[in-house]
Amino acid sequence: VQLQASGGGLVQAGGSLTLSCAASGSVFSISSMRWYRQPPGKQRELVALITRSGSTNYDESVKGRFTITKDNANKNAPLQMNSLKPADTAIYYCAVTALGQLFWGQGTLVTVSS
Repeated sequence: VQLQASGGGLVQAGGSLTLSCAASGSVFSISSMRWYRQPPGKQRELVALITRSGSTNYDESVKGRFTITKDNANKNAPLQMNSLKPADTAIYYCAVTALGQLFWGQGTLVTVSS
């Protein structure tokens, strides 16, 4: 599975941004689609995931502000981010679980200014 993330950028606090994750290859084998982030100087953390059946799970810090969705073909998993805070500044990575493995896309930088 290959992943292409895009949509990062600079936004003011309180603003919104949508990240895109395009999957290709063996998309039929994807069991979940995920977004992780790595803030400066910190470890990578799971932000949101959506399963094949559409169930979602979010980190407490983004609940009510971020929304992950996917298309039926498991080819796209956008992350809508609202009410952004400076603490959301990070490199965001999309990832998928498939065939018992975790596949990573490249990161996209999100910077939230105060």
